[in-house]
Amino acid sequence: MSSNYNKDSLIRRLKRIEGQVRGLQKMLEEERRCADILTQLSAVKGALNKTAEEIMKGYTKSCILEYEETGNEKMLDELIQVLSKFREI
Repeated sequence: MSSNYNKDSLIRRLKRIEGQVRGLQKMLEEERRCADILTQLSAVKGALNKTAEEIMKGYTKSCILEYEETGNEKMLDELIQVLSKFREI
């Protein structure tokens, strides 16, 4: 993967998200209120989106820098494909 992002920061984010998901499982097991569960789901979704955004920023920078250095248009095509998929999330 690209070095245009902070790997340690992303790993910390993902571990936090992992804890949130475990919390959701516990909330369901305890039959907590739907409003509370949905609020937590929204927080997890937001955290995942922010993590994806950070990775996408690094990937985009990496692709552009490589294109500038090599002129390899395949990198730009790949970037466009990934951006299209990312938009669907």
